[in-house]
Amino acid sequence: MEPVGIHHVSINVDDVDAALAFYVDKLGLKVRSDRPNFSFDGAWVDAGGQQVHLIRGVCPRDNGQHFALAFVDLSVVVARLRQQGLDVTEPVVSGTSLQSFVIDPAGNRVELHQPGAISA
Repeated sequence: MEPVGIHHVSINVDDVDAALAFYVDKLGLKVRSDRPNFSFDGAWVDAGGQQVHLIRGVCPRDNGQHFALAFVDLSVVVARLRQQGLDVTEPVVSGTSLQSFVIDPAGNRVELHQPGAISA
């Protein structure tokens, strides 16, 4: 038995509209239209073939948990987010990759990751 990949991650957000504005308008994810009519508020967004499910609920305390979105050019992403007034950490080397972090409106930590940015 071997997984073929991650289908989706689900995160709690306290304001679905604010989360959509962040993930769609700031980070460039796309709203999915195939979310069933659940009994709770939320939205599904697409990140290059994988999904992030935004679920309205109580957000957990930040203990370092996060998920990572991969980008081709992290320096461009960081510059654009900072131009939009977001607080983004300076990119740092992690193995052969670069990573930065940003916090969404609900307090969830999101890693911005550029795989293979550094030659081995």
